[in-house]
Amino acid sequence: MTPAVTVLDYGAGNLRSVVRAFEHGGAQVVLTSDPAVARRAGRLVVPGQGHFGQCMTNLQALGLADAVREHVAAGRPFLGICVGMQLLFEGSTEAPGVRGLSLLPGHCERIPTEQPLPHVGWNSVEFAGRAPADPLLVGVAGPEPRFFYHVHSYAVLDAQPDDVLGYCRYDARFASIVGRANVWGIQFHPEKSQEDGLRILANFAGL
Repeated sequence: MTPAVTVLDYGAGNLRSVVRAFEHGGAQVVLTSDPAVARRAGRLVVPGQGHFGQCMTNLQALGLADAVREHVAAGRPFLGICVGMQLLFEGSTEAPGVRGLSLLPGHCERIPTEQPLPHVGWNSVEFAGRAPADPLLVGVAGPEPRFFYHVHSYAVLDAQPDDVLGYCRYDARFASIVGRANVWGIQFHPEKSQEDGLRILANFAGL
């Protein structure tokens, strides 16, 4: 049987809690570091915590970066979570010279704020106009903001407006949810965001 969701294990943190959150919603999950398994995945997820450069280096070393690109090129659903979302873009000032997956245009940078970093805790996400119709956000996005649990110091401030499904603000406004075709990214931790976060994961498993 083809697993509903394949989660990449590439040495980043927080993988098990993401797996448990998917399973909580009834999804069958495989956790793998094998590029061949990733290439066969129906739905692929890159979660992660930590340093952009180290995470991208690990993906490359394991042969998973190319597997992700091939998966996306084949039109199958892909989700990046936290640092996994940041890896969707071209690069980050956290790791100058390290190229991201470049699946979406834009760059990550340290959040310009006088408040403490990392940005930790619940913060509101304001949804873009097309967000309620996006399959990842069915039953979540609407005219009123929703709160999600964020933990990060870097964010995408220059995402293309057409790619942004939800914005958050920590002095600066940044993309908290992005989506284009079969590629989605969420900056917050859905597994820590209670009902709305679990609904997003269940929506992805059902794509």
